[in-house]
Amino acid sequence: MAPSPDVKPTILLTGKRGQLGSELCTFLPAMGMLVALNRGELDLARPAAIRQTVRDLRPGLIVNAAAYTQVDLAEKDEAAAFAVNAEAPAVLAEEAKNLGAMLVHFSTDYVFDGSKMAPYLEEDAPNPLNTYGRSKLAGEQAIRASGAAHLIFRTSWVYAPRGRNFLLTILKLSTEREELRIVHDQIGAPTWSREIASGSVRILALLAEKGWNRDSFAAAAGTYHMTALGETSWHQFAQAILEESSSMSREAPWFAAATSGLPQITRRVTAITTAEYPKAAQRPAYSVLSNLRLQQSFGFQLPGWREQLHTLFCGG
Repeated sequence: MAPSPDVKPTILLTGKRGQLGSELCTFLPAMGMLVALNRGELDLARPAAIRQTVRDLRPGLIVNAAAYTQVDLAEKDEAAAFAVNAEAPAVLAEEAKNLGAMLVHFSTDYVFDGSKMAPYLEEDAPNPLNTYGRSKLAGEQAIRASGAAHLIFRTSWVYAPRGRNFLLTILKLSTEREELRIVHDQIGAPTWSREIASGSVRILALLAEKGWNRDSFAAAAGTYHMTALGETSWHQFAQAILEESSSMSREAPWFAAATSGLPQITRRVTAITTAEYPKAAQRPAYSVLSNLRLQQSFGFQLPGWREQLHTLFCGG
């Protein structure tokens, strides 16, 4: 049974050490009793372990922030990508349905092929170009088919001051190379993981005002795009990272770790085409998501991508 309206739920969070999961660990305790697990504590490639964990904890809310995110490696390791991104969400959704629990899941802009060249709406037809995108789409479809009360948030170009991501790669390379050659013909909306976590919990708080029950959650159930406003290319994003880092305190722990305490020597950021930088997985040329449904349903949108980046570098 789901918790009564006056009782905060037990919350099961997967992927607590990831870019998004680590931020959710900051915000979710305000919503209930948080049980946050990492891969060593709950391997999402093991369906039986997922079922046992959920049945033991009997959470009122499941937040799935774990994912197989190695886009290029997924082309060679399709089974692993589908196990974590498709089969695990299916099991979580089935268990949530059986418990009367609520499920929050995070998906990706890569479910689209980039041919639209205008911000994608939630109802636009997906057509992923790579294994990673196909596995994430399969996870979405399994959740919807389960009948569980759910929220699916599609995100885009996620970065954080930890983990492995474009932001940290650019900062590392800036200590090694005078010239960076960065793709300019892929367009998206870089989004800080903290903003996604904060926005997600803001929505949960709005729903909790009506009481922690499946009916109030189910009324808002569906798929929503939650990304930074605006759009940019990888090339422009790299330029912005270097501009922001020029005034960054060298002593900031995350920045010192990203640069290994070395001086930045990059002088030029040269725009190149996708064809000049071939990778195993094909990427959509345009994967900007419209956040209009988020605004209409919950009354807010995330800040612009450049504002988010500036806030991070300013110690946000």
